[in-house]
Amino acid sequence: MTQESLTEKLATHLMRPVDEATRQRARLHLLDWLGCVAGALKSELGTLPKDIFDIRPSVEAAWLGNLLEMDDIHRSAILHPGPVVWGTVFGNQIGDMDEIVDAAVRGYDAIICIGATLDDGHYAMWHNTSTAGIFGAAVTACHLFEPEMDYNALVSAMGLAGSVAGGLWQMRHEQGQAKQWHISHAAETGWRAADAVLEGVVGPRFILEGPQGLYAATCKNPKPMTFPDQWRIHEVSFKPWGACRHAHPAIDAALELKAKLGALDGDIHVETYVDAIGFCDRPDPQTVIDAKFSLQHAVAVVAERGVPQLSDFEPDAIAALTDARARVTVSEAGDITTRYPEHYGARVTCGGEAIELVDTLGDPERPLPKEGIIEKARTLIAWGGLDDKEADRAIDLVLNGDDPADIHEMLSEWLS
Repeated sequence: MTQESLTEKLATHLMRPVDEATRQRARLHLLDWLGCVAGALKSELGTLPKDIFDIRPSVEAAWLGNLLEMDDIHRSAILHPGPVVWGTVFGNQIGDMDEIVDAAVRGYDAIICIGATLDDGHYAMWHNTSTAGIFGAAVTACHLFEPEMDYNALVSAMGLAGSVAGGLWQMRHEQGQAKQWHISHAAETGWRAADAVLEGVVGPRFILEGPQGLYAATCKNPKPMTFPDQWRIHEVSFKPWGACRHAHPAIDAALELKAKLGALDGDIHVETYVDAIGFCDRPDPQTVIDAKFSLQHAVAVVAERGVPQLSDFEPDAIAALTDARARVTVSEAGDITTRYPEHYGARVTCGGEAIELVDTLGDPERPLPKEGIIEKARTLIAWGGLDDKEADRAIDLVLNGDDPADIHEMLSEWLS
């Protein structure tokens, strides 16, 4: 009997039916992503020359969906599935609403199942949203092309996509748009992999665990792949604040400590897990992106202004909060690192008082309610320069509509 590969096991897992509760959950993630896209429309990085997106508008949407650092996130996989999956979904007007939602649910599952196997050695160098995302894009596209896509085609599409998986973290050390390019590339390349399979191209079965596969090339100790009964989109967190998710635990703890004390006066110390320090220890941010990846800036916002707004990470706020940032110090706490990545936590101390949070607002343990997700979308759509009618339109089409072509048309209008 031929040995079964991991992608073959995953393909079997992905072929099961999607229940209605999961479809409704996916619609909320779609609304969240559309809000992120709309919110980035007026961003400096959102006004790049249109000819770089000459393949499909969805590639631009995938790019924009990550710009504000408010896209959804899976904790243990340490990645953002939404921009990749929904960017792939709206690559073409294919299928009815249930079909595109089912495709998205399966794409989320593939990204998370594979992303959760990638170890610390991988994440130290590789951008998980890119390396795992390309598999999810291929799965999503397969089910869009053929809702009853056969098992062998699904395995081949993942094999083709995975054979060119990549995305190095070097962009963290330089200014540029490589992070968004990774997401657009994953969406586009996954789509092309599925298209190639329909034309008869066959991909490798053992692309993950083979002797020259992804694990051998990029991991030291890959984790076992698991297949929960529940669709894994239910494990995905919504982000309430416009900053790197690694900064959110400190924001939440600082908000609770400020509510307890009435003010955060004097020195503030943040303890958190090692990756939060590695990504977000930036005491002197110079750009909007720097500020979104700065623990010091995020906590200074809370101390001086309260609940973070998108404007609090813009240049005027960066300049205004220089003195407040100087009051914030950060360090790694071993006990908090031990719980990571299953739990993103932080401990904030000021004036002899401390607040520690194990989980972050928007996580399954501390969920953002449906009303909060809708309000977040409204705020983002307004931030992007669109009026209340467009927010109402997006909310109605996503939560109540049955024709994804209407959403595609709306998205195209936003991007035009």
